Amino acid sequence: MISIFVTIRIKDGFADQFREASFGDAHGATRDEPGCFRFDILQNAEDANLFHLYEVYADEAAIDAHREAPHYKAWRSTVEPWFEGNIERVAMTTIFPSEDGWRNQKPHLLNW
Repeated sequence: MISIFVTIRIKDGFADQFREASFGDAHGATRDEPGCFRFDILQNAEDANLFHLYEVYADEAAIDAHREAPHYKAWRSTVEPWFEGNIERVAMTTIFPSEDGWRNQKPHLLNW
């Protein structure tokens, strides 16, 4: 399992649009990608223009599949003009929950 923590700063005036546009990518990832186990969109409580994405994938192939998915490409082309600076991405090896824990979870916990 690979977890990814992405930090994105959005230009002033675009936070609401970014949040709304990001739902499609998150829903598509958790609904349509069997290798995506989690996709959280987080907005900093003290800085409305700072967002974090927490994603969990089965492996590198699942991450590659996500980046090729139509919902990701649509999201990226929509939101990229709103980025302020470069995005930060940290990839991590998931320790807990275990791989079996992720694979055996109830689907309704992911799909909203």
